[in-house]
Formats: sequence, structure tokens, C-alpha cells
Amino acid sequence: MVIPLITGIMENHTSTTRKYPDAPRPAVGAVVFKGDAVLLVQRGNSPSRGMWAIPGGSIRLGETFQAAAEREIIEETGVVIRAGEPVFVFDVIQQNDRGEVKYHYVIVDLAADYVSGEPRAGDDAADARWITEDELARLTVNPATRRLLAEKFNFGK
Repeated sequence: MVIPLITGIMENHTSTTRKYPDAPRPAVGAVVFKGDAVLLVQRGNSPSRGMWAIPGGSIRLGETFQAAAEREIIEETGVVIRAGEPVFVFDVIQQNDRGEVKYHYVIVDLAADYVSGEPRAGDDAADARWITEDELARLTVNPATRRLLAEKFNFGK
């Protein structure tokens, strides 16, 4: 599935950055519930800047999905989790006006258990918080996040 995204930032053609990669970048997210709320972040950077989404980020060389998810969630939200098994896989591919691939992520979202901590925006998140189903309906949420929560967790239908 390709999720179209809109950005308005300057382009950079180096393969060492997130923009204009020479190969897809593996990334991971974690679906974490606490009571009747899910942990979401408002993206501070492109792609999906300003949208609410499952927290996560890039996988480092030699790092497992679970280890990456646990590291990324604490960096991005301050919440400690125990990552479980994959529940959703999708692509984020965005092209520029010339048809060049600006971003390409292959994202694996994992189910995760809440361990401790209260959300605070960190790393590249503009905001981080526990979101109830009622709140979800009023937010600008990434389409893949909405689909994942509805289809796999019957949340926000």
C-alpha cells in the first residue's frame, strides 16, 4: 500500500539522509495501549508532519524489530514498553514533482505492552499523549494509523 504524503520542506539529494534514499529504509512502530487509550505522537518532521501516528522510527544496523521499537518509543515519548509481534506492515513512498522517490519506508508495526512512564514529546515528535477513541475522531491521523487501529484493534471505528 502506498500512502501519499504532502510536505513543504527543501529537498536534499544525499543518500545519508532520510530524503532521496538509495534503498527503502526499514522502520518500526509500536501499538501501545494503557486502559482505554492508545499512545500516539504528532509528527514533527516529514513525512506526515503534523499528523498523529503510531510512534516509532528507523531500525539501526544489527537491531531487531523489538529492540528498535523499545528504543524508539522511549526516545520519542518517554514511555517504556515491551515490544511483541508484528501486527501491520505497510510502505510509505513519496515522490517529488519530477517523479523521484523522496521518501521510502517499509514500516512494521508491533503490538507492545505498556511498562511505565508518561508521554512527553521527544526526539522528532511535536507532541505525544494517550488518545481515547473519542479524541481520535477529532484529530488529523495518518491514514495507515487509522486503518491499523480499526482493523487490528477495533479502535476508532
